[in-house]
Amino acid sequence: MISRAPLAWSAAGLLAAIALPWCALQEGLDSGAWLGGLWSSEDYASGLGQIVEHGKWWLAPTLLALAACLAAALLPATRQRRGTLLLIASTAGLLLFVAQALGIGLRGWTAAWLTTLFGELDGRQVGLGAGGAVVLVALLSLLSIGLALRGGFGGDAFVAGAVTTVASSIVLFTAWPILRILVQAFQDGDGLLAPALLVERLATEKIWSLRCLSGGGRCGVAWNTLFLALGCGAGTTALGLAFALIVTRTSFGFKKTLRVLTVLPIVTPPFVIGLALILVFGRSGLVNQFLEWSMGIQPTRWIYGFQGVFLAQLFAFTPVAFLVLIGVVEGVSPTLEEASQTLRADRWATFTTVSLPLMRPGLANAFLVGFIESIADFGNPIVLGGDYGVLSTEIYFAVVGAQLDYGRAASLALLLLVFALGAFFLQRRVVGTGSYATISGKGDSGLPTPLPDRARRAAACVALPWAAFTLMLYGFAFVGGLVKVWGRDYTPTLDHYAKAFAVEHTADGLIWTGAAWNSFWTTLKLAAIAAPLTAALGLIAAWLLVRQRFAGRATLEFATMLSFAVPGTVIGVAYVFAFNVPPIEITGTAMIIVLCFIFRNMPVGVRAGMAAMSQIDRSLDEASLTLRGRAPQTLFYVVLPLLRPAIVGALVYGFVRAVTTVSAVVFLVTAEYELATTYIILRVINGDYGLAIAYSCALIVLMLAVILLIQFAVGDRRLGRRAVALKGGRA
Repeated sequence: MISRAPLAWSAAGLLAAIALPWCALQEGLDSGAWLGGLWSSEDYASGLGQIVEHGKWWLAPTLLALAACLAAALLPATRQRRGTLLLIASTAGLLLFVAQALGIGLRGWTAAWLTTLFGELDGRQVGLGAGGAVVLVALLSLLSIGLALRGGFGGDAFVAGAVTTVASSIVLFTAWPILRILVQAFQDGDGLLAPALLVERLATEKIWSLRCLSGGGRCGVAWNTLFLALGCGAGTTALGLAFALIVTRTSFGFKKTLRVLTVLPIVTPPFVIGLALILVFGRSGLVNQFLEWSMGIQPTRWIYGFQGVFLAQLFAFTPVAFLVLIGVVEGVSPTLEEASQTLRADRWATFTTVSLPLMRPGLANAFLVGFIESIADFGNPIVLGGDYGVLSTEIYFAVVGAQLDYGRAASLALLLLVFALGAFFLQRRVVGTGSYATISGKGDSGLPTPLPDRARRAAACVALPWAAFTLMLYGFAFVGGLVKVWGRDYTPTLDHYAKAFAVEHTADGLIWTGAAWNSFWTTLKLAAIAAPLTAALGLIAAWLLVRQRFAGRATLEFATMLSFAVPGTVIGVAYVFAFNVPPIEITGTAMIIVLCFIFRNMPVGVRAGMAAMSQIDRSLDEASLTLRGRAPQTLFYVVLPLLRPAIVGALVYGFVRAVTTVSAVVFLVTAEYELATTYIILRVINGDYGLAIAYSCALIVLMLAVILLIQFAVGDRRLGRRAVALKGGRA
């Protein structure tokens, strides 16, 4: 019997090798210029044309492996035998593909030992194009089908394909770039391996000093980073939980306003929060001016240092914790809480022994995200750090400073990975192997238990002043864009907005004459492309990690957090290193920016999805399978509708971080693809604060509108529970 899926993928790969250009085109595939040169032109030739007409014999073995997969799909064979043939042929094809892609570059062999082994190569190879990409995807798909036919992943081709897709994409666009930059930690200036240099670069007083504890100086940047991350992780988790409890378990009358205030920092370019804090608490800020005028207290620079960075990070990353925890708090089963009260437990005992333990996965995930966000943060420490150095700023200065020491930057990035790995395993130990399922296939008509008075008052005392503080900061930031010069001339004006977003009506129609329009439309387009891909890949990865059992699952889970643990500056440099030369040349294109957005922001979708999915009872999946529902049907019709809070969180985070990110893309933007944040930073460097604040306010309005649109499009999760108005914290 002919197997349709491997037949289709084998045919697609071979057709691409015949009818599409193998190499990347400078003018793009949509230009059509390649159509007349599939054989005659080396730049436009297909894979088969490269072999036959241009002597690139090294491509032939990969295409022969693809032809072997086609034969395996056509030959009569048992399921097990066909799977074995596909697995052997596709694995061989992938190994050959990777070997020739990495072994041959613009000047022939890429390593001296290859030249010694095989002799000089009369030929070269540029970056992969559409034909090579389709062949690679086809081989990966055939590999996953072969694994499923042999019984891997429960014999489910969809699960096998999902695991292969997630794993290969993370290897290609996360692990490979980071490996390219981190390997320099073990190299000297000439590129030769020197592992002792790693110890020499890290074993310095500037990194590990503890003099601050004895009052005799500063602590090293490693300890500064660790202390700051622990405080940020704990603080953002506590604040996020307080907001989530108030929104879901109290009768607070301004819940929607509170939700908006909670997510405001996440829709703000990171340096805006630091700038607002300086305007309020800086040496020439409003608070210092008032204290000097009213009490004669001399202005200080207390906002610069640990306290300023810590405060800014709490503002910046509390929304992430809130997005992770809101679905977890909503998911706690009222039936379990009612059962506790039936056994004569009061509301405080129920909250501490039933509700909070069921939130443990969400709390641990929120802490992990806050911790890793803090160690990878660059914008806040560079603005408010002062003399308080952290690893991310040290890496930045090692890359862009006068020293230009990539080896030192790579060594410090490796240290950040160690910190992230420690936090990851700590999180796994805290969560353990217990069951936290609270959403099952049974009806749950229980009423949400109101918060105990002590918990309600504590949450209100924490969250409401923080919300007021947030409102105050954003008020000053908004006003800063409506005055001529903050601190000198407070004359109201709209000149900054007019300069950025002017539109002229002419006989030929509307002309976008504002200086910010080009970067605005580019940012909006790329973020709109990246956000759904980020959410989809993150939630599929979460489903695989929580619902499937396969070898290497723990490794894959850590790999999903890998890009989060590395500062954005390192990610940007790593992408330039990895994708500026063959086999993948995409530097300077929109694709590299979109890929950076996706794999930089995906971890939040993964953690939110895992936290929410851990509350969904497996019996729902089993019921779907009993009714002959396949894995994709179970995922799309059973699991995803119950993950709407996580979907909203992943989409919102993916979009707004794509709009507001700075450090990860500062090395990737070009004149053609200028982004809003890089444009704003240039205005800040030039001292044009009014225009920078005006542009930032416009971005905030845009992102709030997009958040509301996402919430409306995705909808709310319906759990079939009764609703009741909570008055004074009581049902």
